[in-house]
Amino acid sequence: MSSPIRVLLAKVGLDGHDRGVKVVARTLRDAGMDVIYTGLHRTPEEVVHSAVQEDVDVLGISLLSGAHMTICPKIMKLLKEQDAEDTIVVVGGVVPDEDVAPLKEMGVKELLLQDTPPKQIVETLERLVEERGPR
Repeated sequence: MSSPIRVLLAKVGLDGHDRGVKVVARTLRDAGMDVIYTGLHRTPEEVVHSAVQEDVDVLGISLLSGAHMTICPKIMKLLKEQDAEDTIVVVGGVVPDEDVAPLKEMGVKELLLQDTPPKQIVETLERLVEERGPR
């Protein structure tokens, strides 16, 4: 049997709303994934350091603050600097439609917005890890 998918969920920046990310964490745990939640008000550096230290498959960034176009490029750059580009980055929360393509171009694998059903979140992460293959 393969090991469970490891996911780190993070709230980056000043966004103080974490009900949604806690629901996602419970959903992923219930689906058999190992989930680490970093808590509120983390910096990109803290999040990437934790993702590398925990050797996660997926880094999920939860953003409701509108700062995704500032935060995500920093996270992608830090992952590259840490030679951790095989970490799958997904963004959840509130993201305007016009920002989806630029986020994907910078390496974000998927955007799971506030209306994404829990089952679809689980299936998306399973698919992304399967597509990436073993590390």
